[in-house]
Amino acid sequence: MAFNVPDLDPLFDPDFVAVVGASPDSFYAGNLIDNLLEYGYEGTLYPVNPNRETVWDRPCYDNIDTVPETVDLVVVSVPREHVVDVVRTAGDRGVPVALVIAAGFSEADSRGTELEADLADTATAADIDVVGPNCIGVMSARGSTLTSTCSREPEPGGVALVSQSGALAFTTFFERAADADRHFSHIVSTGNEADLTTTDYVAYLADQPEVDVICTYVEGITEPDRFMRVAETATRSGTPVLSVKIGQSDVAEAATLSHTGSLTGNDDAWEAAFRQTGVQRVSDIPDLLSRAGAHANYTPPDGDSVAIASTSGGLASLLADMAADRKLSLPDITGDTETTLLNMDALLTFGEFHNPADIRGYGADVLPDIADALLADDAFDSYVFAIGLSAVDERAETIAADLARVVDTADDPVYVLWTGRKVPDDEHETPPFAELRESIPVYEDPSRCLDAVASAVQYVTDRKRIADHPPRSEQSTTIETPDVDLPRGRVLTWRESADLLEQFDVPLVETRLARSADEAAAVATDLGFPVVCKIDSPQLPHRTDVGAVRVNVDSAAATREAYEAVVTAARDHVDEDAIEGVLVQPLVDDGVEAIVGLTLDDVFGSLVTVGPGGILVETVNDSETLVPPFSRADARDAVEATTLAALLQKRRAGVALSIEDLVSVLGSVGHLAVGVDAVAELDLNPIVVTENGALAVDALIRTTEWGEWSVRAVDARVSLSAPARYYSWNRRTPTPFTAWIRAVTAAIPDGCFSKTPSLQASAHWARP
Repeated sequence: MAFNVPDLDPLFDPDFVAVVGASPDSFYAGNLIDNLLEYGYEGTLYPVNPNRETVWDRPCYDNIDTVPETVDLVVVSVPREHVVDVVRTAGDRGVPVALVIAAGFSEADSRGTELEADLADTATAADIDVVGPNCIGVMSARGSTLTSTCSREPEPGGVALVSQSGALAFTTFFERAADADRHFSHIVSTGNEADLTTTDYVAYLADQPEVDVICTYVEGITEPDRFMRVAETATRSGTPVLSVKIGQSDVAEAATLSHTGSLTGNDDAWEAAFRQTGVQRVSDIPDLLSRAGAHANYTPPDGDSVAIASTSGGLASLLADMAADRKLSLPDITGDTETTLLNMDALLTFGEFHNPADIRGYGADVLPDIADALLADDAFDSYVFAIGLSAVDERAETIAADLARVVDTADDPVYVLWTGRKVPDDEHETPPFAELRESIPVYEDPSRCLDAVASAVQYVTDRKRIADHPPRSEQSTTIETPDVDLPRGRVLTWRESADLLEQFDVPLVETRLARSADEAAAVATDLGFPVVCKIDSPQLPHRTDVGAVRVNVDSAAATREAYEAVVTAARDHVDEDAIEGVLVQPLVDDGVEAIVGLTLDDVFGSLVTVGPGGILVETVNDSETLVPPFSRADARDAVEATTLAALLQKRRAGVALSIEDLVSVLGSVGHLAVGVDAVAELDLNPIVVTENGALAVDALIRTTEWGEWSVRAVDARVSLSAPARYYSWNRRTPTPFTAWIRAVTAAIPDGCFSKTPSLQASAHWARP
């Protein structure tokens, strides 16, 4: 495991709690203590408030130092100017965790931003984990409830929730889940994450035996690579991670020279990060809860084969279409299973059975018999019983009891979809479907039900896929990185680009540089006709746009003419000394053109993109993004997710071409992205995949300036390891990297380091 897992037992299940700012007149602290006591807290509570003698029938202490014992958790609800002092005192006292519900920090103003930075420094220096600030609280159904906004006592469940929105955590997620008899093991509102982050909570929760699935509501992640490693580890170890990720944005604002920069948007990177680590992205809260219920209540299925039995033919047809949309397999009901069902007089069925099976309304009266027949068939991995009948009458009581027994005795997951009437005539009566829902998930919407089934199947697929390649934490260490010294702040010449690409085994078409028309003709004759002639000038990265390319040149004379033409075209746009010469290449035209590129991202650093290349880049919006490092399997999945797979494999003329050749190029560029910090943009467009392999016939590489970092960063942290202490410094305003480093080093106490400190950075920006 290549990351630290914080010990958050004192946060979720503290034996001793101190609340600083405890007062019945305080909405947050007062309601928090009311909830803590009302919902069965069995530990010891120490109110701290110098202005009161007693509260909640308990003595009130002046400060943390006067509390008679060291507590497990201190809750801080004081004006923002006093928060840092309280946390420092608690840390010096040996308190392991502080829950800061006080607000007015970086979400408020510049003074709040300064205080938050001080709070982060204090957390590190005092060796205390800090939740928040600006945090609504936390809950553990088997521990304590420490929030002001929880309207009912939590019941134990298998779903953990990490939310960057406090209000949504307790007033939406918790309330809606409780209304549907779905329950959480833990909830944490992360607040501003001055110290502990979403990643920390996910790492901790994945280790808890009572947690079956982790749900996250994410606005942004400050440590994306660590989050990916944590999420991948959770997936590998058997804990699914689901996420509602907001902020789907347009293409990054930075001007780019490359096609790759235009193809890749910020949200593409998040999609890639989730896909590579097995995190399932969910569009909304109801869908998140529906999927979470499946993971919390059922063992993972063995495969994607589903049997559906419906009391309505129309509902059966609807479910068939929905299953197809979700790529669920619906094998035919055949053999002994079909014979058994056809012989049931109660079904009044003739001829044959299909899947979904229309058991009609009559089938509801013999559900156990139908279930016995279907569950005995090894052709199916999961089952859906769709009841399109009233859920409130006497008949519904029998149906609910039958379904409860079926689910309880089945070895495979059995999902219940009940679409009929839910509200009884007597509002004080508990309808049968509600009683059933207390023991198993009962889905009311067909799409939510099949989303849940598909989510369980997808998790199994993702876990198997991830298990087949080395952990993300090991992938970077296996990459051999050559020493690379690149000129900075400009587009590279072909020779410079080729030297770099060859070190990472990127296959290139044979290319020679000519500096005269006669030399070009001689080179072309040696290479063999037809050839391509194109200008080599770092100041003309898009040579085609200015007419500085000639293709299908078929003779020595034509080569001389092409040389003069492209040089003349170039001189209209750049000075003579900016022209290196003319590149001569054999024409590669019998294949499929692809683009593989690298660009920088404010959050994830380098991103690699693949898609159809050549002129298709301009006309087809079809590409996939990868976050380096990535496995060969990830690269193959990316290629197969685009139309490239079909273009390579289903050619009208010629044999099918190898996907693996393109996957190899993609992997090489991924290694380059990990190993070379100086590349700002890279386009291999096109890469031509032929029967003889893949060749890059053009390359555009731009390098960063020394010290160049994106100034659109909104949050960053640098950590410096010292012999005696561990210092960190946060910055929540855009700043160039060089200025940032100066500020960091200036903040380090004199004499702290015996030598130049090593710097480890996790940032919302591109690497230099």
